[in-house]
Amino acid sequence: MWLRNLLLISIFSLLTACGEQKLPSPFKASDVSAKYAQADFHLNDAVGKPVSLADFRGKVVVLFFGYTHCPQICPTTLADLAQVMRMLGKDADRVQVLFVTLDPERDTRELLAQYPPAFYPTFKGLSGDSMATAQAAQAFGVIFQKQPNKNGGYDLDHSAGTYLIAPGGKPVLLAPYGQRAELLVQDIKLLLAFK
Repeated sequence: MWLRNLLLISIFSLLTACGEQKLPSPFKASDVSAKYAQADFHLNDAVGKPVSLADFRGKVVVLFFGYTHCPQICPTTLADLAQVMRMLGKDADRVQVLFVTLDPERDTRELLAQYPPAFYPTFKGLSGDSMATAQAAQAFGVIFQKQPNKNGGYDLDHSAGTYLIAPGGKPVLLAPYGQRAELLVQDIKLLLAFK
């Protein structure tokens, strides 16, 4: 009897060990689809036209939150993303980089019409009032806070990841600040295959 029970326990252990194995992700960025699958924004482009994520369906959306007075993280990220676009070649036409300002007080539409495209011609700047900005940031888990600076003004401490969103809205990836351009290119090319 004990031999039979031992045999049953052994078979059960083997069967549970043969369960569905999870394959490693093909992406270099973190897949955050479960957390941000429904995330969206309702902002304005640089000419004042209302836009949301749905307006960019059919393209991979590269979404970055920052501000134009940012001393290092934002210009570095936008320069890196410009390099990504150049590396993508003809696939760059199927990618839209969106720079969402976290500083609508200082980042006017005129400034947003010039700042992102200075890095790459197709980059778009988006803005909203303080409520729309806070809602967009919250939807994507972006944290930001004003910090007084020594010049009597302020800087913004903010999250620094870049979101990569497939043409159909899923999957959603989050690349860390400083992600190498070739890894971003690899992830974007994988996302271009999603519908």
